[in-house]
Amino acid sequence: MTDNSSSESKEEHLANGDVIVSETSPQITGTSPVAIPIVDIEDTHSLDSASVFSSTTTTTTTRSNSKSPNTRKLRRLCRRAKAPKMVQPSYKYSHHVREDHNHQIFGVQFNPHLDRSQAVFATVGKDRVSIYECVKNNVESESSDADTIRLLQVYADPDTDESFYTCAWSYDAATGDPVLAAAGYRGVIRIFNIIKHQCAKNYIGHGHAINELKFHPILPQLLLSGSKDHSLRLWNIQTDVCVAVFGGVEGHRDEVLSIDFDLRGDRIMSSGMDHSLKLWRLNKPEIKEAIELSSSFNASKNTAPFPTIKEHFPDFSTRDIHRNYVDCVQWFGDFIFSKSCENSIVCWKPGKLFAQRHEIKPQDSTTVHHFDYKMCEIWFVRFAFNAWQKVLALGNQLGTTFVWELDSNDPNLTKCSQLVHPKCTSTIRQTSFSKDGSTLICVCDDSTVWRWDRVN
Repeated sequence: MTDNSSSESKEEHLANGDVIVSETSPQITGTSPVAIPIVDIEDTHSLDSASVFSSTTTTTTTRSNSKSPNTRKLRRLCRRAKAPKMVQPSYKYSHHVREDHNHQIFGVQFNPHLDRSQAVFATVGKDRVSIYECVKNNVESESSDADTIRLLQVYADPDTDESFYTCAWSYDAATGDPVLAAAGYRGVIRIFNIIKHQCAKNYIGHGHAINELKFHPILPQLLLSGSKDHSLRLWNIQTDVCVAVFGGVEGHRDEVLSIDFDLRGDRIMSSGMDHSLKLWRLNKPEIKEAIELSSSFNASKNTAPFPTIKEHFPDFSTRDIHRNYVDCVQWFGDFIFSKSCENSIVCWKPGKLFAQRHEIKPQDSTTVHHFDYKMCEIWFVRFAFNAWQKVLALGNQLGTTFVWELDSNDPNLTKCSQLVHPKCTSTIRQTSFSKDGSTLICVCDDSTVWRWDRVN
């Protein structure tokens, strides 16, 4: 893997920070949000967008000259693709802000559970969790608030050594109130009540840093975490129990970097530093039973702890897709999109291309397409889809955002563009789309948050 100064901070944390599982969690319930001043705000009219045509290519051949046992197999499986159609960028620059902690912002997520008219997102960096609102553009308004990013709340962790890496949104099934989870270097999961402006709960269980959090797409109380301790944990935040632990005998052999549920919530795909991708099924009888039991479990009425399921064996595993750290993975129907430090997002499928789910063999995989880009050879850089999975966005080390307009019938019809701004020159760690797809947010190593709005 290519070393880069922009990733040194996280690498040092991951190398040195061990979490003692039995430690007492800091109490920050009732902590009031701290107003963080925002500086370096660019007026939309003072500096026009510098979006340009894309020069990236989309191919299905590997670009690396290094040899490995899997290279020949990958080339055989991949088919030759045409260069993507170059189009005008569909997003234009609107606004950016700089957070005052002067550290990397590793994560950003829009709240997908709000009304489409509300565009609220959270960022995580250093010991801060910040919540913003995108003020919608009003062409008839002359107010300076039009087409900007407005800070709503900021939480500062009581431990200044904390460095948050990831966040995820859900909602309280009883009240409908938004719920935000965040975690990072210390391995403690914080659950925030946005309405009450406080950290409501803390979960300790992982032995090391937590690299990613994801909520179940159907059951809002189920939270999945992936950690440096080589395992995944499934939590029920309604009853405060750990439902299952995925890892062990045939689990990951190094840090789990990325996790994702499929649309039905029946399958989990995980990836990590061991170059592997693993599929874990939640629709097994014992796991389904544990999930149901967790919803009614009451620790005060039970002398025994919750019987957490230990799942040692994934239902599918492969190391044939990537030859380096796999730092981002997401489901795309029955297909998978994943990336490593190889300047390419790979679309692939567990098993044979037309095989049914029950026909998938433990190690068979089919590579369908490569979406190539430039200058992104460091790890912990994540892509994002819009809600309909029609648009894909990824930033690179130079502050350029690549946007692919996907065609579900033929990947050769993919349209590419690049979003470039003269002041955005730092590594973009993650991107996120608003619920209606009209806004794209990018967060960077230089503490900046960038807003791009769809043109049409």
